[in-house]
Amino acid sequence: MQDNHLQEEKPPLFPSWNYWYILVVAWLALLIILFYLFTKTFS
Repeated sequence: MQDNHLQEEKPPLFPSWNYWYILVVAWLALLIILFYLFTKTFS
């Protein structure tokens, strides 16, 4: 019974988990770019 409940559970805010994955990857890429620019500016 718990397996069925887990499969039917929807992610919060977005219609599917793929949007969460894209959001997390985009956030991490933005952080990498910002830290790179910060390092270049103050080196």
